[in-house]
Amino acid sequence: MNFDTAIVAANTALAEQGCGLRVERRGQKLNLRGRLPCRQQPNQWKTQRLSLGLLADLNGLKEAERIVQLVELQLHRQLFEWDQWLPKQKVQQNSNPPRESSALVDPLDRDLETFKKAFFADPRRRRSPAGSRTTWSGAYQPYLRRLKALALEPHSLLTSDLLLLTLNSYPDGSRSRQQCSTALGALARHQNLPLPDAWRAEAGGYGLHRARFRQLPSDPQILEAILRIPNPGWRLVYGLMATYGLRNHEVFFTDVSALADGGDRVIRVLPTTKTGEHQVWPFHPEWVDRFNLTHLASNAGALPPVCTDLRHTTLQQVGRRVAEQFRRYDVPLTPYDLRHAWAVRTIHIGLPDTVAARMMGHSVAIHTRTYHHWITRRDQQQAVDAALARREA
Repeated sequence: MNFDTAIVAANTALAEQGCGLRVERRGQKLNLRGRLPCRQQPNQWKTQRLSLGLLADLNGLKEAERIVQLVELQLHRQLFEWDQWLPKQKVQQNSNPPRESSALVDPLDRDLETFKKAFFADPRRRRSPAGSRTTWSGAYQPYLRRLKALALEPHSLLTSDLLLLTLNSYPDGSRSRQQCSTALGALARHQNLPLPDAWRAEAGGYGLHRARFRQLPSDPQILEAILRIPNPGWRLVYGLMATYGLRNHEVFFTDVSALADGGDRVIRVLPTTKTGEHQVWPFHPEWVDRFNLTHLASNAGALPPVCTDLRHTTLQQVGRRVAEQFRRYDVPLTPYDLRHAWAVRTIHIGLPDTVAARMMGHSVAIHTRTYHHWITRRDQQQAVDAALARREA
C-alpha cells in the first residue's frame, strides 16, 4: 500500500467511525483538518487546519490517527484548547504577557519530568541506553503526552481521576490500553499516588487473546511464506526470526559466529538491544540449514543494508524497516507472528517457561501472560498423561 492510498484508507475509517476530522498531507508534513473552534471566538466553528509536526510517512500517519482520536475526544467533552496544540513560541506570541503566578513551574510538567529522569537513571536501564530510549519513546511517552493533553486546567495536578480518564481514552481490550496502564501505573508508583480501585479491571489485559491465537501460522505456512521474498538478504532476516524467535531489530544486533561449521548454532543477541544480551537456541534446528543461515557466519554483510548506528537511528526505526519489507513483499504474516510461533513451539516441546522467557529476552510473568493459553493446555495435558500412566501402572 503506498502512502496516498494509506491516507485515503485512514480517512475512510475515521468517517465510518463518525469522526468529522481528517488527516491531510501538505508537502512532507501531516496536518489535521476539520471543523474546530475559532481561536479568538471559541463559540464559533469553522474548517481549519492543525499542524501536527509529523512526517508524511506510514509511522507519522499512525501517530496522526491517534491524535485525531484524541482531538475528537477533547471536542466531544468540550475540552479542546488551541494552546495545547500550537508550538510554544507561537502561543507566547499570541498571548498576553504572563503574570508572575503563571511563571511558576507547572506541577504536572514537574512530575512528568522527574519521572522521566528517574526512568533513565535506573541502573538497569543505563546498561542499554539505546533500548531504554526505544522503550521510553514507544511504551511511555505517547501515554504521558495524552495524559498531559487531557489535563487542560492550568497548573493541573496528577490525580487518580486523571489517570483513569487517560486510560479510558483508549479502546477496551486494546494493546494501547494495556500499555497505557503499565506506563501510568509506573508513574503513579513513582509519585506514591494510589491507583483507582478499578484500575486492573479497567486496564483490560492484553496478550494473544482467543481471536489472535487461532491465527498464528503453522510451520508449513511459515516455510511457504518465505517464497514471497525475492531478496536473499531479507530471506535471511525472515529465516533468523522464524528459527530463533528474534524481535525485528534484534536480527541486526546479533552475533551469529556460532553458525559456522562446527559451531553450536547458539546465537547471541547483543547488549545494545531492547532487553540486553541473551542467548537463543534454534527451534527447529534443521531450519538453520533450510534457510541457509550458516552463510551469515562468514558473510555478515549478507543481511540487507540497514543503518544500525544508534547515534543516527533507533531500535524502533530498525525494527520498522523489517515490518515495512514484510508489507512490501506481501508476506501473509507479521514479524511478530514468527516470534510468537517460535514461543509456542518451545511450549509444545516442553521447554521450561523460565528458559524460554530468558531466550526471548522478557520476564517469566510476561511470558506466562502472553502465552497463557498454550502453557495452560500443556500443563493440563501433562497432568492428564501422568494420571493415565498411574492408572495403567
